[in-house]
Amino acid sequence: MSERVIPLVDQRIAALAARVPAQAAAPTGLLTDTRGRPLRDLRISVTDRCNFRCNYCMPKEVFDKDHAYLPHNALLSFEEITRLARLFLAHGVRKIRLTGGEPLLRKNLEELVAQLARLRTVDGTAPDLTLTTNGSLLARKARTLKEAGLNRVTVSLDGLDDAVFRRMNDVDFPVADVLAGIEAAHAAGLSQIKVNMVVKRGTNDHEILPMARHFRGTGTTLRFIEYMDVGATNGWRMDEVLPSAELIGRLRAELPLVQLSPTSPGETAERWGYASAAGQHDPALGEVGVISSVTQAFCGDCNRARLSTEGRLYLCLFATQGYDLRSLLRGGASDEAIASAIAPIWQQRTDRYSELRSSLPADTTQGARRVEMSYIGG
Repeated sequence: MSERVIPLVDQRIAALAARVPAQAAAPTGLLTDTRGRPLRDLRISVTDRCNFRCNYCMPKEVFDKDHAYLPHNALLSFEEITRLARLFLAHGVRKIRLTGGEPLLRKNLEELVAQLARLRTVDGTAPDLTLTTNGSLLARKARTLKEAGLNRVTVSLDGLDDAVFRRMNDVDFPVADVLAGIEAAHAAGLSQIKVNMVVKRGTNDHEILPMARHFRGTGTTLRFIEYMDVGATNGWRMDEVLPSAELIGRLRAELPLVQLSPTSPGETAERWGYASAAGQHDPALGEVGVISSVTQAFCGDCNRARLSTEGRLYLCLFATQGYDLRSLLRGGASDEAIASAIAPIWQQRTDRYSELRSSLPADTTQGARRVEMSYIGG
């Protein structure tokens, strides 16, 4: 019997090779890259730890009991995160998403939420402050997060069938506890709650319709995500990808849908609304979304940057290098110097991995490896 060998590289070490450019550029509130894409969305990983072992993100074969996580002193403090966030807002960021790992494992996270909620965009408004979680701790945390200033929450949930869900999270965690977390988020007054389902053909694609029926009309928006080749450890195969077009076809065979317009530039999800008997979108029934990074690349208007747990800036979910901002923070650099360092990083950005995927070599065992999703969030 052949043994599956999973290549692994520590992106924390590989990223050290990336150096922050030295050119100066003061914040103008509008920072664009080489393709004219503005910087609008900052995703901040607050921990590299997670209590799930989903095989598409942190497979147990790699992230086992002996896996070495970052020491606490390597993580950005809440004050360091807030300082960087303020500088990114000066460059035009309007939305901040807290991610992980599992962000609710970071102790006293509500204190960071409160600090970020006091920041302001270049327009003088509060940033759209949201969080992505596996939902395992949400029932006990939702109210304090809302009171601290969190606007919205997205919960990762890959199926309603308890056996399927336990198999996918690989730590035997029950689906009922995640559903309780979603209910707690509604009760706490968090708005626009979303549920993200990563769909793998042959694993959980039979859960598409049950998930749609469950969340239809509940005020929770369900989004289906194509299984992606993030990182280097999840054993991704194209034949396990269920194209969004096929998924929508399955839904429309049972539940009438009408396509909706994007809510904002750079939105990753294609929106579909549940239709009334008259064939029009019925807002009371809600909507679903599909995120098609594999089959319908949306690199052209991607406006997202990602800040790792230890302060490295990544410009793409599929990046192979990061830019070290922590050394500037802890080296005594002024706000002006750090802001001036951030600007050329984004201005020189050319990333469009999803558009190029089909033309790139399939073998990723040589050269630079993509950063793991658990290190920079989804």
